[in-house]
Amino acid sequence: MLLLILGIVLFLGTHTVATMRETRGNLIAKFGAVPYKVGYSLAALIGFVLIVKGFGAYRADAWHQVWNPPFWMAHITKLLMWFAFVALACMNPAPGRIRGWLRHPMLVAIKIWALAHLLANGDLGGMLVFGSFLAWAVYDRISVKRRGDLGAPRLDHFTRADGLALAVGTSAYLVMYALHGFIIGVSLVG
Repeated sequence: MLLLILGIVLFLGTHTVATMRETRGNLIAKFGAVPYKVGYSLAALIGFVLIVKGFGAYRADAWHQVWNPPFWMAHITKLLMWFAFVALACMNPAPGRIRGWLRHPMLVAIKIWALAHLLANGDLGGMLVFGSFLAWAVYDRISVKRRGDLGAPRLDHFTRADGLALAVGTSAYLVMYALHGFIIGVSLVG
């Protein structure tokens, strides 16, 4: 569990530093833009690897079920995940009505992903991972708003970017749905 916690702290801590514009600016001024980006990427990657390894070790040796979600919660999770994939597909910089509704599609996707998985997983490690990501995404949304970043502009009509986001998001959702067992180790099929 320690490896998992260390990974979460490193991964989300790295991303939190990026939200602190003065600290980020000082690091860039001190080390330069390229070394900052390399260090940021390396720290985030190490954090991600530690999360994956730590969660794998937790699942193998330290699983602790806190509560058992009702069977129907899986259906809500699957629906929410479709929304998460569509939100993620709205990262395309082309203006669209859906992107405008979401304002910050990546943060919306992370919040939906984390919430959906919190609803479907009642184990301690899952609650730690998904709860941490949800809390971080809420923090980051507040941080973005405080910086005055309004996000994507609102449109009063749908565009080709909306159709593309729906198509790409749905396709990615279907692929992940089919491959979830292979990639994550928990099959959603059958």
